[in-house]
Amino acid sequence: MNEFDLKVRTKVFALRIIKLFNSLPKSSDAQVIGKQVLRSGTSIGAQYREACRSRSTSEFISKMMSSLQELDETAYWLELLVEGGFVKAERLAELQDETEQLTAIFVSSIKTARSRK
Repeated sequence: MNEFDLKVRTKVFALRIIKLFNSLPKSSDAQVIGKQVLRSGTSIGAQYREACRSRSTSEFISKMMSSLQELDETAYWLELLVEGGFVKAERLAELQDETEQLTAIFVSSIKTARSRK
């Protein structure tokens, strides 16, 4: 996977998160969780783009770690949406799978960068 593909993939992920947020129930509890997932899920691609512009390996690792933290937080909010009964598990299964795949990619990239450092 090249850099461009991951830029596109994280943007598509963000767009899916936006659509999810817009479809959530309008109850205050669903909206609070929705805003959290909206914030974390849309920041992943932006942080990844910052990592791509890094001036050093250390800076790259730091930015990628930030992206990884946002992915982990997004996974948590998605779990709460399902376990809180706001969204059916089947509806979020693909988005949760993509979260796991992106997490694996980011972890691998960080490990590779650390080994080259």
